[in-house]
Amino acid sequence: MADAPRSTYVLVDGENIDATLGTSILGRRPRPEERPRWERLLQFAQDRWDQPAVGLFFLAANSELPMTFVQALLAIGYRPVPLSGAPGEKVVDIAIQRTLTALKDREADALLVSNDGDFVGEVEALLDGRRVGVAGFTEFRNHLFAPLVERGLETFDLEYDVAAFNERLPRVRIIPIDEFDPAQFL
Repeated sequence: MADAPRSTYVLVDGENIDATLGTSILGRRPRPEERPRWERLLQFAQDRWDQPAVGLFFLAANSELPMTFVQALLAIGYRPVPLSGAPGEKVVDIAIQRTLTALKDREADALLVSNDGDFVGEVEALLDGRRVGVAGFTEFRNHLFAPLVERGLETFDLEYDVAAFNERLPRVRIIPIDEFDPAQFL
């Protein structure tokens, strides 16, 4: 029996991406047409590393599971991972951390879709020669990922590299401190 082809596991922290998009970029709840086209992310992962991509989309489902969204994820090839836990428990983060740790024992590559620094340790542990990437919004990616680029971490922007949106998003300009003028904000 032939070995299964190597895969890329695409781990999506949908809450993090949605919150960043809504709070930090749009300043309001994103409309459906403003959300990422998740199927493009899977295709990007397959094309980028020339191997099958397995999409895992982690969802907090403490109160209610958005069945229409779950069905849409299934239709485009994702495996939804609905999770519940105690109030205040970051079930999505916990599940992604556990999954990244479990990938250490597999012949597989990983693409984390999140800006969250809670995963830096697990991502760093995977930098053992396999391909590992983080996709999100470049200007909101946790700064602790930056030193990992020297060790092989690839970073991707959902809008510019993945082309996951149908329209350009408004961007936040990061101001170098030597250009900062408080009068612009007062």
